Amino acid sequence: MYRIRQTFDRTSVGDIGQAVRAELIRLPLRETLRPGDRVAITAGSRGISHIALILKTIVEYLKVLKTKPFLFPAMGSHGGATAEGQVALLGHYQITEEVIGVPILSSMEVTEIGKTEEGFPVYIDKNALQADHIIVVNRIKPHTKFKGPIESGLMKMMAIGMGKRKGAEIFHQAAIEHTFPKIIMDAGRAALRKAPILFGLGIVENGYDETARVVGLCPEEIETNEKDLLSLAKQMMPKLPFDEIDLLIVDEMGKDISGIGMDPNITGRNRDIIGIFHHPTHVKRLFVRNLTASSDGNAIGIGLADVTTRRLVEKIDLQATYMNCITAISLEKGSIPIYFETDREAISVTLNSLGLIQPERSRVIRIRNTLQLDEVEVSEAYLDELLQRPDLEIVEGAYPMRFDPGGNLFDNELSGLRKKDLSD
Repeated sequence: MYRIRQTFDRTSVGDIGQAVRAELIRLPLRETLRPGDRVAITAGSRGISHIALILKTIVEYLKVLKTKPFLFPAMGSHGGATAEGQVALLGHYQITEEVIGVPILSSMEVTEIGKTEEGFPVYIDKNALQADHIIVVNRIKPHTKFKGPIESGLMKMMAIGMGKRKGAEIFHQAAIEHTFPKIIMDAGRAALRKAPILFGLGIVENGYDETARVVGLCPEEIETNEKDLLSLAKQMMPKLPFDEIDLLIVDEMGKDISGIGMDPNITGRNRDIIGIFHHPTHVKRLFVRNLTASSDGNAIGIGLADVTTRRLVEKIDLQATYMNCITAISLEKGSIPIYFETDREAISVTLNSLGLIQPERSRVIRIRNTLQLDEVEVSEAYLDELLQRPDLEIVEGAYPMRFDPGGNLFDNELSGLRKKDLSD
């Protein structure tokens, strides 16, 4: 194996808090907000870089304006589709009442605010709808299930995230016939018309899991500007160094990594009832080794792997996983693949299931997860291509695949550790 380093666009925001405050100052909030106004702020289930700092900065600015902000989970059915589970999920990202400094009002109760063009009801979290204003905060990025002018971001959070389990179920069901892009657009527009949306804060991250851009958007700007931000996110998104892969080893999957554990925009694996989207990457076998602690046992997306380990399977919370799969109409993503006691067994089986390819000539790539791809391991079968790529740097190697005495790969620091706390 060789350890290599990839080069991506590293455009990033230097001072996150200052960048957020600058956007808040630019928006006409002083003219709109009155002392005593209750302001609801969305808190999602994704592992967004610096999300606790971003939310805390918004809260501090709102307090200066003498309003009464609070957070509410806006994550559909995630967190086991319970109020307590959603608060616990936020805690993994340091989004707590103690850290942010305001209450978190969590409930699965919703209120219907209108209907889409096809007549589907649009729901909004009851606590949020009782507030004077709602602020929508989310990362804008390619979706794991579909492609369109608007994918994962502010419009989707308004359409599905703020609708809790009830809204998420309806729109995932409707999308099979009416397509996700249309459903999200229609429901998002209904929320903009009927709900007291104050503004949206769109976040774009670069290929190093760093905040590249923060943009405050008035309600009438959200739809148009989100399309442009999605284009930027796609340009900055990391990718695997090679498209033809015999075995992809993923050290960890989880809800904090991707909505379905392992991002199909990276792996090219995208089984779904609504069809698959074209992707240049072709992975013959996928082995996932572990589940992140922040997933709270939710292993949606495990069905995209060919093999896994017993240690991952024993961490699965079936109720949380099944609830997410059922709500998202993604039953296939909850299928547990064959699993083994050790990494060595899993790798041996996969390498010997590739036909006539000799294991030592197999094209193997190992990554920490689908979010961190700046440093990865590749097998020597890629060496000729590797030497012709100026964007790839050999950091170490070649060396044998490294196993501990128990037959498991050594946990190395591919791409380092993600830091998402307020001390960043």
